[in-house]
Parts: sequence; C-alpha cells; structure tokens
Amino acid sequence: MNFYRLFIILFSVSFCSFSQETNVGYTLNEAIAFALENNYSAVNAERDITDAQKQKWETIAAGLPQITADVNYQNQLKQPVSLIPAEFFGGEPGEFQAVVFSLPQQASATATVRQQIFDGSYIVGVQATKAFLSYSRNNKEKTQQDVRKAVVEAYGNVLLAQESVTILQKNLDALQSNLFETQKLYDNGLAEEENVEQLQITFSTVESQLKNAERLEKITLQMLNLIMGLPIEDQTQLKEDLNDLAQAYVDPTVIDTPFSMENNVDYKLANNLNEQRYFELKLAKSRALPTLNAFANYGTAAFSNSFSFFNGDQQWFDSSILGFDLSIPIFSSLKRSASTQRAKIALEKAKTQLTEIEESIRLQLEKAKSDYLLAIEQYATTQKNLNLAERIEQKNQIKYKEGIATSFDLRQAQTQLYTAQQEYLQSMVDVINTKTELEVIANN
Repeated sequence: MNFYRLFIILFSVSFCSFSQETNVGYTLNEAIAFALENNYSAVNAERDITDAQKQKWETIAAGLPQITADVNYQNQLKQPVSLIPAEFFGGEPGEFQAVVFSLPQQASATATVRQQIFDGSYIVGVQATKAFLSYSRNNKEKTQQDVRKAVVEAYGNVLLAQESVTILQKNLDALQSNLFETQKLYDNGLAEEENVEQLQITFSTVESQLKNAERLEKITLQMLNLIMGLPIEDQTQLKEDLNDLAQAYVDPTVIDTPFSMENNVDYKLANNLNEQRYFELKLAKSRALPTLNAFANYGTAAFSNSFSFFNGDQQWFDSSILGFDLSIPIFSSLKRSASTQRAKIALEKAKTQLTEIEESIRLQLEKAKSDYLLAIEQYATTQKNLNLAERIEQKNQIKYKEGIATSFDLRQAQTQLYTAQQEYLQSMVDVINTKTELEVIANN
C-alpha cells in the first residue's frame, strides 16, 4: 500500500514537471528574450562571429613562422644508369661504360622553417579581417532585429487568433439562441420562414469563420514556437492580453525620438560593404609590390643496399640550408592595372549604394512614423465604431423581437458588428507591429 502511494506521488510529480516544461507561459518581452537566445538564425549568427574570429587568426597566422617536416623513403627497384666514357676506366676511346651512382634504398628527414618578411597582400588581409569581424557583428544585430520583429508579429497573430475564437464563439452562441427562438416562433406560426433562413445564413457563416479561426490559432502558435526555437508541438502559453498590449504600444511621442543614421543596422552593413571594397582596392594595388620570405632547413639522409636505416651502425649524412625568396612583379601585360581599375569601380559603386541606402532609410523612417500614427488613429476609430456597432446590433435585436425590424435588418446589423470586431482586433495588432517597425529602423 505504501509502495502504491509512493508510485502515485512520483507519477504526479513527474507529470507536473512535464506539464511545466511543455506549457511554459511567456510575456512578449520574455518571448523576445527567449528567441534571441534560441532562434535558429540567431544561434547561427553567433556562430558566424566565432567563425570570423577564427578566420581573423587564420589570416594573422599566415604571416607567422611556419614549420614543416618531411620524411622520405625510396626503394629503387630499377636503378637509373649513367653512361661514362670507357677511357676513364682504361677502355677504348669512343666507348661508354654503364655506371650506377646510387645505392638502391635511401631515406631522408627534413625540417623547414619559413618566415614571411614582407607581403603587401598579407598586411591588407589582416586589416580586412577586422572589417569582416565588424560585418559579422552587425549581421548578428540585423538577425536579432529580424527575430524580434518576427516574434512580435507572431505573438500578435496568436493573440489575434485567440481573441477571434472567443468573439466568434460568443457571436455563435448568441446566434444559436436567436435561431432557436425564431424557429420556435416559426413553428407556432408567429414568424416567417425567411426570418429563420436569414439567421441560418448568418449562423453558417459565423460557424465557418470560427472553425477557420481555431485552425489559425493552432498554426499561429506553431509559427511562434518555430521563431522562438521551440518544438512546434509545444503548447506555449501567452501571458499578455491583446488590448492591454496594444495600449502599452500607444506612444505617439516615440516619433520625436532623435534619429542617428549611424545606429541603423542597414547603414552599418552598407558601410561594411564600403570597407570591403576599399580593402579589395588596396589588395589589388599591393600585388605590384615585391614579396620577401626567409627559410631555413635541416635534414639528414642515409643510403643502403637493404632496409637497414634503424640499425645503430647506419651512417647518416646531415645537410642544412638558409635562404631568401624575393619575388618582384615586373610586367603582367596590364593585368594588374585592369584588376586595380575594376576594384576602383567597385568602390565607387559601393559609395553610391551607401548614399542610396541613406536616403532609403530616411524614407523608411518617415513612412514608419506615418504608418504608426495611422495605426493609432485607426485603433481609436475602430474602438468607437465597435461601440456604435454593438449599440446598433442591440437595438435591432430589440426591434426584431418586437417585430419592428426584419430579419434582414438584423442580419445587416450583425454583419456590421462582426466586421467592426475584426477591424478592432486587427487595429490593435497594427499598432504593435508598426511601432516595432519604427523601433527597428530607429534602432531604439
């Protein structure tokens, strides 16, 4: 009995722990923070920075001392033969004697140290790695902005779908009650068949919309999970209320926040492109400079008629070399000149693109401000329209029950109410999304 109770307790604790893991609730800010750490693109953007740091060191290390070791073994199955005038061996003039100058087996081991002394392309490459690392960091910032924007939109869409389901279910319940009452009146000969049919049309339409909203609720939640880096089947809970969240995002003063072009991540990335083109031009020019390298090696070799290189009495012969390599570009049939000119053209194009992006960002900022103010105005307008539509629908309900209004009049009022409800919900989502867009451009 005690064992059975212990089993039940352990099972309950495990079930609760599992439920807590798969039904976690998030506010919008918590969802954004989680996504910035776990979104697939955000994770890879962080890896790109690590990769850029490794690439920077890879470039720097190319100019540091390089040590290599070579071990060689040869077994000449057919030894090469040289012909020597036979008179050297006491033979007749004009005749030749076949001579083998080496033993059939030989082994050697060599260690070489190389050091780059001067290479213009190496200097430019080291400078360019800093620009590439800056690009990787800015690209991570861009990815984080995209993730934040995507989470806000997905979070709002889930709330929109959930509110739609709640409202449509409420509307459907009210319609079902109206339809039931009207059907009873018709069965008793107190109402026309058209009244029932009008309500049936409205009921079927709202019922279809409810089913679609329920499907959308599931899909939007899966989309949010995907953006946050969660398994799409997780039953993620949202702690925010759509209306409260929209009101929190209503802040017209945000459009007066000072704007700095240098803070915009798109401008930063365009500036990175300019830096890249600048270093490409320097690299093209550096190819006309000489390169100088130093090297030193030490080696040893042994020769034998059989494989006896590990014997203690095997004789080895040492050798060592110290030298320099100097390469001076002299004439390339104008190839280097053409490459340099192309790099200059690419740099000028990048400068033009930077100017275009600056103007485009300014235009995007003005449009984002306008869209945000419009969204706030629409939010207030749709709220008023919803209140009016609710009163109109309630009046028509009373008139319909008293026989003053027709079923067609009631259906029109109901349709108008349902449209106002959806417009009100959408206006709240628009306020949230447009403010987020404005913040992304201004990098606030």
